Amino acid sequence: MLVCGRAGEWFTAPEGVRTEALPARPGKAEVDPLLASELVVVGSDADLAAVVLRLLRKEKLDTTTVGYVPADADSAVAAQWGLPTDRRRALDVALTGFDRPVPLIRDDAGGVLLGKGVVRNPRGVAYCDDTVALRGEAGSIVVRPDLDGPGLVATVTRGRLIKRRQRFPGRAFQLGGAPSVPVSDGVPYPRPMERWTWYRHTHDLRLVIVAR
Repeated sequence: MLVCGRAGEWFTAPEGVRTEALPARPGKAEVDPLLASELVVVGSDADLAAVVLRLLRKEKLDTTTVGYVPADADSAVAAQWGLPTDRRRALDVALTGFDRPVPLIRDDAGGVLLGKGVVRNPRGVAYCDDTVALRGEAGSIVVRPDLDGPGLVATVTRGRLIKRRQRFPGRAFQLGGAPSVPVSDGVPYPRPMERWTWYRHTHDLRLVIVAR
């Protein structure tokens, strides 16, 4: 069980369950020696994404199940996949539940997206697969994994007083135009980007989301 960042301040593991304390958003040096066929991550959505990125890089997505105990009540990953945000219930699901393949979203800067990606005040042209999702300006673009569609769904919100939202399902979402900062699972990219792509990976994530 990988306990990341400040989760170590409140998390107490059940008796007999081995835990490893890791920094927030752990990297290769911290995660790789601990990779196993069954993992449970306790922490933020960004912590979970950091661990899953190492599974991707080590080509272990197909052979690893991942349980998740979200540290935050507003976890986008929990909301997306119906995981409990009550920590005790989430721990029970993570330890005793069943995994289900869910779409793993990547970006063209080498990262992954598990819960929610956001671009605020985009200005330019965006495509979801071959469909034009934006030409001009918008208040925001939100991209999430989508189990029922091709892989992801992008929601474009326009209007200041009256919000108008359009949803675009697809396998890939591309934005080009004025520099903007994409935010993946709560983590802003280090610099504004003129082009950005989120797309479905060829292998799914085996996430434990079904209670026993």
